Amino acid sequence: MSGTAAGSSWFQRFLLPGFAMKAVIIGGGYATGRELAEYFLPAGPWGGLTGMMLAMLLWSVIAAATFAYARMVGALDYRTFFADLLGPAWIAFEIAYLLFVILILAVFGASAGAIGAAMFGWPGFVGALLLAAGILATVSLGNAAVEGVFKYVSFLLYGVYALFLVLSLSRFGGRIAAGFATPAPWDGWASGGLTYASYNIIGAVVILPVLRHLTSTRDAVIAGIVAGPLAMAPAILFFTCMVAFYPAIGAETLPSDFLLRQLNAPIFHLLFQAMIFAALLESGTGAVHAINERIAGVLRRRRGAELRAGPRAAIAGTLLLVCMFVAERVGLIALIASGYRLLAYLFLAVFVLPLLTLGVARLLRRSSVAAKKVAA
Repeated sequence: MSGTAAGSSWFQRFLLPGFAMKAVIIGGGYATGRELAEYFLPAGPWGGLTGMMLAMLLWSVIAAATFAYARMVGALDYRTFFADLLGPAWIAFEIAYLLFVILILAVFGASAGAIGAAMFGWPGFVGALLLAAGILATVSLGNAAVEGVFKYVSFLLYGVYALFLVLSLSRFGGRIAAGFATPAPWDGWASGGLTYASYNIIGAVVILPVLRHLTSTRDAVIAGIVAGPLAMAPAILFFTCMVAFYPAIGAETLPSDFLLRQLNAPIFHLLFQAMIFAALLESGTGAVHAINERIAGVLRRRRGAELRAGPRAAIAGTLLLVCMFVAERVGLIALIASGYRLLAYLFLAVFVLPLLTLGVARLLRRSSVAAKKVAA
């Protein structure tokens, strides 16, 4: 891993992993506000923010451990990572991850379809097909194209969310203040934060290919700690805006579209929906690219060959076809409400608990051995 890190920039070492993790996490439910309404709004304004801070802290801790462990074992794809962490049981993660990809791509397709329908009156499948085409084009070009999407979409996303908060404060800042001042139960803030953190932290493993830029374990830990705030910051801004219409906004399929209609700013409405589509693109790209890199890693080890653009596109196209069909049949709210909680339990069992026990113990043992060698 150190060889590929030669000449890496400060941005690639410390910020790119967090931007990439945010790219996987933000997806269809976060970007539209649907996940925030599902897991945080029921706890009320302050309870929801507390749950989000819990999720952010968990992301930072687990991402730091993940990045450090990946660097220690030289893992740049999830198969290599779990083969070392779990041994023969690595296949359990593979099954859980495939379920995750099917679910999130279905959510992304449903979200893209809902955006197209809300903005232009298109049939639901049109937005989903446009998203699939964008993901297919990006992943077929490999690591450089994927990292470019993570970088430039991130700049767009943070800027649009910041502008969204400014406009919301100027138009209905009084309602936001009243929402935070209204007494509300904090019931479920911890379970909401834990559930949300658990199924989304998979982003830390999905983006292992970008860790090739790290130069040390210190880089890995810093990048992991920074990743939590980078991934959660837009959600906190968005949630603050949603509080203006608490609790009714919780029933909206697209809370983002509801808020944009209240703002009544047509140009910004278009900009925000374009940003959401870009967020769906980077999230879907990250999830599919991880599978391509997992297959590419096996191909390198067994045949010494690279996975070319054609096979990358074929793998991505097959995944997208299946998942977009699921999206059309099930719908956004049902997918988020039912599927994500199951994934949270699966990833706790096959990723988080093994990493924070076996993985951290191995990291500490390696550090202790290295310290003794230096002392000798």
